[in-house]
Amino acid sequence: MTAAEKKQLAITACKVRMGIVTATHGAKAGHPGGSLSAADLFTYLYFKELNVDPANPKAPDRDRFVLSKGHTAPGLYSALALRGFFPVEDLPTLRHIDSYLQGHPNMNTVPGVDMSTGSLGQGISVAAGMAKAAKLQNKDFRVYTLLGDGEIQEGQVWEACMLAAHYKLDNFCAIVDNNGLQIDGNVADVMSPYPIVDKLEAFGFKVCAIDGHDFDQIEAAMNTARETKGQPTAIVMKTVKGKDVSFMENNAGWHGKAPNDAEHEQAIGELKAILAELEGK
Repeated sequence: MTAAEKKQLAITACKVRMGIVTATHGAKAGHPGGSLSAADLFTYLYFKELNVDPANPKAPDRDRFVLSKGHTAPGLYSALALRGFFPVEDLPTLRHIDSYLQGHPNMNTVPGVDMSTGSLGQGISVAAGMAKAAKLQNKDFRVYTLLGDGEIQEGQVWEACMLAAHYKLDNFCAIVDNNGLQIDGNVADVMSPYPIVDKLEAFGFKVCAIDGHDFDQIEAAMNTARETKGQPTAIVMKTVKGKDVSFMENNAGWHGKAPNDAEHEQAIGELKAILAELEGK
C-alpha cells in the first residue's frame, strides 16, 4: 500500500467516525463505542477490499459483508453512505420512527446491507451459509463477517465456526473486533473468550492477529485470507473502543449511549482536528 493510499484511508476513516458520532447524536441512542473501534475495518472493506457497486447493490456476484455485531450499525451505515450507497445527509435520521436507517441493519430498507442482523451469533451463521452457497453454485464471491469479542461468548458462533471449517470454506473470513469491552464491562471479567486466537485455530481457521487500526496490517491479513486455500480465515484485530474520541476511548459506558449536544460538539471537534492534520491543513 502506498503512503498516499494509506493517507486517504485514514482520512476516510476519520469521516466514518464523524458520521458515527453525528448519527448517534441525531438518534439520541445507539452504539458509538464499538462502531468507532471498527471504523478502520469498515473503511478498508468498503474502500479497498470488497467487490461491491453502490449503483448495483444487489449484483449477484458481489462480495458479501454481514455485520454480525449488528448493534454497531452506525459504523456500517457511515461507511456505506460515504461509499455512495445512500446520502450522508440521512445519517442523523438513525433510529427515527420514519427513517429507513433502523438501529440494527435491515437488508430490506438499506442499500448495501446484505443481511438483517441484531441477535448476536446469528450473523456469522448466515455468513457461513452464504459462503457455502457460493461453493455449491460455483460462484467466486467472498463473504466477510464482523463479530464483537463479547459476541463470541455465544455458543452459536462456535457452531458456525465448526461448519465453516468442516466445509473448508476458504471464501469465508470472520473478523473479531477485540476491543476488550462489552455492555457490562471487560470481556475477560464478564465471560472470558480468551485465548481467542488459539480457539479459532483449534476450530480449523487460519488466524491472523493484528492491530485493527493499522491499515498495513489489515491489508496483509486480507491478502492472507484471499490466498489461504482449504480452510476459512479469521482475523482477530486488537482495537480501542471509542477510538479517536477522547472521552469515549476504553470506556464501557459508551457501548450503548449517545452523545448529548455538548459531547457531540467536543467529539466532532476532536475528529475535525485529526482530519485537518491528516489533510495537512
